[in-house]
Amino acid sequence: MARGVNKVILIGNLGGDPEVRYTQSGAAMTTLSIATTSSRKDRDGNWQEKTEWHRVKVFGKTAETAGKYLTKGGQVYIEGHLEYGSYEKEGVKHFTSDIICDEMQMLGGRGGEGGGYARGGGSQEGGYSRGGGERPQRSAPAPRGESGAAPSKPAEFGNDVPFADDDIPF
Repeated sequence: MARGVNKVILIGNLGGDPEVRYTQSGAAMTTLSIATTSSRKDRDGNWQEKTEWHRVKVFGKTAETAGKYLTKGGQVYIEGHLEYGSYEKEGVKHFTSDIICDEMQMLGGRGGEGGGYARGGGSQEGGYSRGGGERPQRSAPAPRGESGAAPSKPAEFGNDVPFADDDIPF
């Protein structure tokens, strides 16, 4: 029997600073507003851009990391799933669509800095997964040199942040 698939992958820019909230039990929840822009040519051959806005909810340690390091305009990779909900306000039923973040990767730099975001506290090198141990974490195999042995020093990118082909989200 086949199971369904509910998966969302976004690479976009933050429309505002993250909004961090804490539950009564002390668990962090961060809401992100992410813009993705696509371009296409119209009938006349002119380029048209279309921007879509996405509401992303992040939980646990990843939410704390997002609140600490992400800022308006920053680029981020989000992997998660869609969740629909509804609520009633003043007798009118409203519907919501949220992306629940399962994994997050901070991309690019902040402000005028050249390299990547500062990283730390994540369960994967360079990335952050939803906390709580819901599923096992995968680890990338060590890169191999021509001799087949692991190189003595990992490839570097930007501000001394390890970078390997396995870190590219696409």
